[in-house]
Amino acid sequence: MTPFLFRKFLWVPFWTLFKKEVIRFLKVWMHTVLAPVLTGGLYLFVFGEALSKHLPVYEGVTYTAFIIPGLIMMTVLQNAFSNTASSLIQSKISGNLVFILLPAIPGPQVAAAYIGASFVRSALAGAGLYLLCSWWASPPMREPELLIAFGFFGAAIMAALGLITALWAEKYDQMGAVMNFVIMPLTFLSGVFYSVDSLPPFWQAASRLNPFYYLVDGFRQGFFGSGDTNTTLSLLIVAATALAVTAAAVVLLVKGWKIRT
Repeated sequence: MTPFLFRKFLWVPFWTLFKKEVIRFLKVWMHTVLAPVLTGGLYLFVFGEALSKHLPVYEGVTYTAFIIPGLIMMTVLQNAFSNTASSLIQSKISGNLVFILLPAIPGPQVAAAYIGASFVRSALAGAGLYLLCSWWASPPMREPELLIAFGFFGAAIMAALGLITALWAEKYDQMGAVMNFVIMPLTFLSGVFYSVDSLPPFWQAASRLNPFYYLVDGFRQGFFGSGDTNTTLSLLIVAATALAVTAAAVVLLVKGWKIRT
């Protein structure tokens, strides 16, 4: 096989599965894109009005503007997880996943297609929420490269975690349990609605054990140019986490963990 044909052989399966996944969530865009945007806007309205005069934030930054980056990152994380987890577990339960893995499609390509589609959904939801939030406040994008970097790593972590969850889960209830008892608590404890520096020392130390904290804080630094943690440290932590979780997802998918039984 010539190098050109080999590259084409590798590209076509990835693009086909990626396109299928994008079309899948776009067919129900009101549920997959619009609903998270409206939910984020509701969070902004409720928390922005209720806590704007009670929680300290950065000097010269309103509380409403402060929580917008956190809400966008929360939306990106939840949508990246939901996209891969819901799609893969649906294919797994219905038996379609076996037919995806049976052809000569390398496992890394399958994982890349699912994760890539999650990037698209997360980006659409995050951008939509930013546009909606601009009605209340429009925080400046002082370091857009940080927005791209932390958004990319956040989506990669959660999309890969969604793959692992879907491979492990045997029914939808188990996937929902991971979302409700793992993802949501870690998200709310990551500093979305408050500055971690305002917490007592014990809870500050506990928050810094949460990888979501570095995603939210780094993303917020992309808007305001300052945060609670060193930017380089945050990037190293989230990049290492993304690499580890993605590698684990690819290995489990290649081995057919809990699929080929």
